[in-house]
Amino acid sequence: MKYQVPSGNSPISTYRFQIRDSFGFEDAGARAGYLARLGVSHAYLSPILRATPGSAHGYDVVSHAELSQDAGGRPAFDAMVTALRAAGIAAIADVVPNHMATPTPARLNEQYWSLLRSGPESEYASWFDVNWEPGRIIVPVLGDRLPKVLAAGEISVDDGVLRYYDHEFPIRPGTENLPLEELLARQWYRLAFWRTSDEELNYRRFFDVTTLIAVRVEDRAVFDATHALIAELVRNGSLEGLRIDHPDGLADPRGYLRDLATATDGTWVVVEKILEGEETLPTDWPCAGTTGYDALNRIGGLFVDPAGAAPLTDLLTGFTGDRRTLEEIVEASKRQIIDTSLNTEVRRLVDLLAGIRDAEPAFADFTRRGLHSAVVELLVAMDRYRAYVVPGEAAPAEAVETLERAHAVAADRIAPEFRPALDLAKDLLLDGVAAGDDPVRAELVTRFQQTCGPVMAKGIEDTTFYRYHRLLSLNEVGGEPGHFGVSADEFHAFAGRLARDWPLTMTTLSTHDTKRSEDARARLAPISEVPAEWAAAVGHWHELAAKYHSPDASTEYLLWQTLLAVPDIDAERLTAYLSKATREAKQLTTWTSPNTAFDEAVESFARAVLADAGITGSVREFGDRIAPAVRATVLGQKLVQLTMPGVPDVYQGTEIVDASLVDPDNRRPVDYALRERLLTTVESGSLSSLAPHELLDGEKLLITQAALHLRRGHPDWFTGGGYGAVPTSSEHAVAFGRGAGDEVSVITVATRLPLTLQEQGGWGEAVVVLPEGNWLDALTGEFVQGGPVKLATLLDRYPVALLTRR
Repeated sequence: MKYQVPSGNSPISTYRFQIRDSFGFEDAGARAGYLARLGVSHAYLSPILRATPGSAHGYDVVSHAELSQDAGGRPAFDAMVTALRAAGIAAIADVVPNHMATPTPARLNEQYWSLLRSGPESEYASWFDVNWEPGRIIVPVLGDRLPKVLAAGEISVDDGVLRYYDHEFPIRPGTENLPLEELLARQWYRLAFWRTSDEELNYRRFFDVTTLIAVRVEDRAVFDATHALIAELVRNGSLEGLRIDHPDGLADPRGYLRDLATATDGTWVVVEKILEGEETLPTDWPCAGTTGYDALNRIGGLFVDPAGAAPLTDLLTGFTGDRRTLEEIVEASKRQIIDTSLNTEVRRLVDLLAGIRDAEPAFADFTRRGLHSAVVELLVAMDRYRAYVVPGEAAPAEAVETLERAHAVAADRIAPEFRPALDLAKDLLLDGVAAGDDPVRAELVTRFQQTCGPVMAKGIEDTTFYRYHRLLSLNEVGGEPGHFGVSADEFHAFAGRLARDWPLTMTTLSTHDTKRSEDARARLAPISEVPAEWAAAVGHWHELAAKYHSPDASTEYLLWQTLLAVPDIDAERLTAYLSKATREAKQLTTWTSPNTAFDEAVESFARAVLADAGITGSVREFGDRIAPAVRATVLGQKLVQLTMPGVPDVYQGTEIVDASLVDPDNRRPVDYALRERLLTTVESGSLSSLAPHELLDGEKLLITQAALHLRRGHPDWFTGGGYGAVPTSSEHAVAFGRGAGDEVSVITVATRLPLTLQEQGGWGEAVVVLPEGNWLDALTGEFVQGGPVKLATLLDRYPVALLTRR
């Protein structure tokens, strides 16, 4: 049965704040009045627990018992809550259940420090997902192999702790007076060369981040200890909802959410879950929905022209010379990740399979090589972040379908002699009932699912999306670059499902994790409408830049799209982004083995291009050419998100135009003084007084405020309200109605693909057919009567309309 969020226990809208040392709880509280003016119901806080000092994001938690000291601690938090409440605003917070930091120095994490000191005898040993078979925890922090480090005198014992530069480690009781080499050998941990982590690490981590050690919240005692403070803040009303980070990394996501619902009396909870294709959340998860990547990609797709797919594919292959399909790049990327950064996780799965083989005489002839091949091929073939098989329960139909589909793909790729091993692996992974009686089988089922997500995330989002540059606006978290454009009918079907099944899910356009902000993507989507013009422009820029010696065609094509997406970018932001992008691509340079000559060539080329007024002027000219479509996309996708089913989140600063790239670029300080000044102009109804370069900012802010105030004034129209398509006679308009029950009280209209519309001569006689009655456009203040309304008249001032029944 589908879990139901308790009635009234839901935000109406949220505004995301990135909490850190430079923007703490006091700063968030100081924005309470601004949020109220904007129409927001809830401030949405990034992780609030104590993290590694100086953390820019807060996901590296070091204590679950304290609030962030960098952000001001408990006194500042309580003062913030008071300030928010005074403005009529509540708070929700981001929760990180999957992992903690292994900080420098290690003593900052009390539980981890105890684990290193006392090993499996530590009172906190049950907290962490450690494989103790090797006898010691691998701590890969050394800059070289241990003998060289010792010979250089880089490790010492001082004040009862082991020191290696900024690192400090505890000493196992009873070994304090041993000679250094013997002392090192007697610890519950082994200091190791950092390069060993991908092959030797024996604790589970977040993806491939060695400094984030997994926490076993499936143990109820561990759950209680790590969630006591969060639960207290929910129960006392300081928090009215939670966002759960990476639940797919947990041993039992459903069980975790059930424990959380019990601990928080069923507060509103959304999960950071990437849904692939038509995948939906398991209906037995006690949560309100996802954090909105599924909505983000459907909304963005509305403004992408499917007709641009073929010519942009031809341009990509012709410019870069890489003729691989997206599917081929995904496969190659996953294999690279499995062979390198996730090698230790794969090896653990093979160990478990080998253990099952050794215990079952019928499996004796399956070789380790065959089992390894089976695991690799299944992981590569998985097209979901997880198949939800719970040990002790029969596999649900969706999980069976997912694993059977992966098995079919893997069977075509694996060597014939290893197909029996592949069949065995698939059968074991799907046999949840048998896994309930065998701890080794249960661990195999669980760990395979915990490994699928990292392979998908690192192989696709953090590798493929930096290699495949057909249209970068599609390369988004949870995105499908192969799905080129979303029709109005497809969007209506998706939104209708949300209204029916997940009415209180979160929707978003920008997050701290998006590869590009909503407005950067909005500047790229119109390329799909004019692919021939784009190809000519890229060719021209390539010729102009030839004298600067492009180091790589793929990187150059990434650069041209980046310059269009972020028109105000400076050299420092651009080169920092390209450095990250090329290293994430892992083709000509990497984080772990940087190609200095290539890195320097990329930076030199980017700086030269950015300093060339002829090139940057030509890029601006192309931006001016597509400006009408950019405006329609910026405003259209914002209004659609704010009025469609779900609880909309506004990422900090994106209430006006914000063209940002992947973190840390999207975590830059927000200029709230500018936004408050613009909001005053919006409230005074004098947008025409704005400077030309601020006009689109003002229009976006107008739409944001109008929609948020409408939501706040009539929550029953939106949170749990109905949804229905409103007929139009043009494919260039998307329109839908919202309201309580079957009543339509508010209608959204947005322009799609305006450049193509312009080529066709404009709206002409095209209409939107409104329900009978009198309607007021909240953006223009103009009234229109129900029935057929000409789009040319309705959308004369703005490319969008927000109509309310009067």
